[in-house]
Amino acid sequence: MIARSTAIPLSQHTQQRLLEILPGALTWFALLVPVVAAFAIRLNDPGMLWILGLGAVLLDAYWLVRTTVTVRGVRQTLKALKATEVIDWWQRCQQLEASLPQGAPAPSEVVQCALIPTYTESYDVLRATVAALVAQNYPEHLRVCAIITRETDLGGIENVTRLREEFAASFRLFLHIKDPLLPGIVVGKSAAMAYGGPVLKAACDELGLDPARTMVTDLDSDFRLHPQYFAYITFQFCSAKDRLLSIWQPVPVFLNNIWRVPTAVRVMATAATQWQMFLHQHPRRLVMFSSYSMSLELLASVGYWDSDVIPEDSRFFWKAFFHTGGKLNTRPAFLPVYGDAPRARGYAATHASQYNQIKRWAWGATDIPYVTSRMLLHPEIPRRVRARRYSNLIFNHLTWATLPLLLFFGGALPAFIDLDYSLSSTSALLGSLSASILTITLLNTLLLVQVDYRISPKPRGWPWWRRRWAELQLFTYPVVGLALSVIPALEAQTRLMFGAYLEYHVTEKE
Repeated sequence: MIARSTAIPLSQHTQQRLLEILPGALTWFALLVPVVAAFAIRLNDPGMLWILGLGAVLLDAYWLVRTTVTVRGVRQTLKALKATEVIDWWQRCQQLEASLPQGAPAPSEVVQCALIPTYTESYDVLRATVAALVAQNYPEHLRVCAIITRETDLGGIENVTRLREEFAASFRLFLHIKDPLLPGIVVGKSAAMAYGGPVLKAACDELGLDPARTMVTDLDSDFRLHPQYFAYITFQFCSAKDRLLSIWQPVPVFLNNIWRVPTAVRVMATAATQWQMFLHQHPRRLVMFSSYSMSLELLASVGYWDSDVIPEDSRFFWKAFFHTGGKLNTRPAFLPVYGDAPRARGYAATHASQYNQIKRWAWGATDIPYVTSRMLLHPEIPRRVRARRYSNLIFNHLTWATLPLLLFFGGALPAFIDLDYSLSSTSALLGSLSASILTITLLNTLLLVQVDYRISPKPRGWPWWRRRWAELQLFTYPVVGLALSVIPALEAQTRLMFGAYLEYHVTEKE
């Protein structure tokens, strides 16, 4: 008699936990392997420590190539932004209307809706956001403003009431959505959007709006749209053949309060903007971030946002990606949307707020379990598309938490564990080569300073020396990034690995 062994299937909870362990496990593996290898070589054949030194040099060379490519992409996006901003896009829309093929939506039919979740935001900040909608170069009868507050947020409700009295006449519809915070949700932006999306859809249906000719912009409450944004998106929407499978991502520029925040926060805001500018040159890597636009038909067909997650933007992208069978097209919108950098009541609190914001962004590592469990369930998506998107997801989160640490400490590791090696000519040669490569890499910062100078003009009242000093502060990014980007990302992945789930905290922005 032959005994048969049957594998016991893992429960769904166990599978989920194993997938949640994956990001942190990969990160810590990448960080610890060089350390373990260094001690192993030291104990067996110290003369081979040069292998680790050579690895550090190769990593430095990769960083040089990567920063050079990034700078090139940032400069190309800056050029596109400057060219786009000077165009009257509503005039372009009117010109386009006469040449559109039959059945295509006309710009005069496209209604632009802004869906704005808010909690604890001050009246002045929220008013500036709505005022930017009023200032759009777009007909009033084609604009809808919808603001989501919690039912218990009396201050927010009062703010929306004041804004309705002042600005309602500038919109076809000014909608106030009161979120009751339904049971089972993860309180935060995604849950608010998950509740507000269907309410907005019902209101648009009552107005008789066609979902295929209605655009929805997920707009953070401190983000101010460029005056040409609605017209620009309408032009792009009407021109695109796959308009109902497309999402448009503008460039987030944290300019509103950039000169009122500490140096470290300003450096991080600049880095975040320039990274998004780079991604705009690589749409296949572009994932939704913070504020973006799509058709109401796409939004409704996907099933709106999820109510049980923190990273609302990236999760919606993956949800739409699988729903559309990989046909989702993320399109760069070459116009800025102006946001606030974190600014709390005190100096330390501001830095803590920045740290927590980055940690919340890094919590996007939760997308890895979500995507991994679905990749094999969608054979209709071409393998190369799945492989490219999945590898980018893994690579981005892995390098976010590891690459700067390896660059900082990798080259010094062999010399640190073996004094004789540190005094050798091989160590001196590899150390000099590494330092030379990193020095050249640092020169790329000069080009990024030039970009920052053009996209974030200094206050007019500043003397010349203060302007130069502000530009030199960008060179502190290696240290600032380590403290306010790498460490939060490492914490987020480690918390996910051990099941210490993150709670949503609103970023303070005064």
